[in-house]
Amino acid sequence: MEHDFELLEELTEARGVPGYEDRIREIVRREFDETVDRVRTDAMGNVVGTIEGIGDGNESADGSESDDGSESDDGSESDDGSYSVAVAAHMDEIGFMVKHVTDEGFLQVDALGGFDPRVLRAQRVTVHSDDGDLTGVIGSVPPHTLTEEQREKKDEVEDVYIDVGLDGDAASEQVAVGDLVTLDQTTVEMGELVTGKALDDRVCVFQLLEAARRIEDPDVTIHFAATVQEEVGLRGAQALGVDVDPDLAIALDVTVANDVPQIGDESKQVTEVGEGTAVKLKDSSVITNPKVNRRLRDVAERREIDHQLEVLPAGGTDTAGFQNTHGAKPVGAISIPTRYLHTVTESAHVDDIDAAIDLLVAFLETETGENDYTL
Repeated sequence: MEHDFELLEELTEARGVPGYEDRIREIVRREFDETVDRVRTDAMGNVVGTIEGIGDGNESADGSESDDGSESDDGSESDDGSYSVAVAAHMDEIGFMVKHVTDEGFLQVDALGGFDPRVLRAQRVTVHSDDGDLTGVIGSVPPHTLTEEQREKKDEVEDVYIDVGLDGDAASEQVAVGDLVTLDQTTVEMGELVTGKALDDRVCVFQLLEAARRIEDPDVTIHFAATVQEEVGLRGAQALGVDVDPDLAIALDVTVANDVPQIGDESKQVTEVGEGTAVKLKDSSVITNPKVNRRLRDVAERREIDHQLEVLPAGGTDTAGFQNTHGAKPVGAISIPTRYLHTVTESAHVDDIDAAIDLLVAFLETETGENDYTL
């Protein structure tokens, strides 16, 4: 990779399910401290790092920042007439919350986010309790003993039991209802790919942090937002749509790359890894603004950044969270093609990650606030 693999590794291996993104938030705030003009966290846990635009009158003749009242006493952005862009990537990953501990010491859980139950068998997990982290496994009954009925039964998330290696009394003492569970996996480079858990959407949090590091003296104010609770309904972005109230919003997320042998129909691949970053045209939650995605494509073509178009038939992103939360807003999205989404082996091409960062930086560096995105 051209960029900081250790930071990407740290982001993806850290744990943070919807509503409990604390560990990721600490990393984001640490990185923002060195790259943005100010950082704030709201009541939901969204982190916003703001770089003031030099075209907005936020810098005086001697180079010092002027006191223009751009932030109110409660930390929300005030309407000072400056043009602003929000860039959002979500911090949360799919996981579980413990809902019951059986008399035998097995844990039953409620899903936080969308799991394909087929991929949960025989997975190792971490249970995050008040007394510390516990290792557990999602057990799978050996095929030797399955009845025909059990063989034909469809996997369901509610049928998941987690074994923490303790009897009922010990498990009840160490694990409580409401404790969180995340899947275990390390992040490694695999050929030209990076693979691990939670690339959705930590690889785009990485993209956001790298862009904030590279942006200097933008014409417009940029709010880099690491959002919460995307996996359970775009909730953090919806709140920020009101609080930040940007003139333009760009969401960053992974997208489906079904360029694998199991998918024979090329029309169902959506994107291909190694073919560049993706400019989103639609998903099931949003149709992006045609003028915004046209400018994204123009910037990519002028800068010779590899890119492809994304038409995603199912799945939503923070893009929709900003589109009409506080009146109509022009929105666009930059996606990173990723194989095996919502598993612990999510895989993205290093060149696509670099292209996504390059496109975001180029788009923001050339945004003057004078582009007409009205339709």
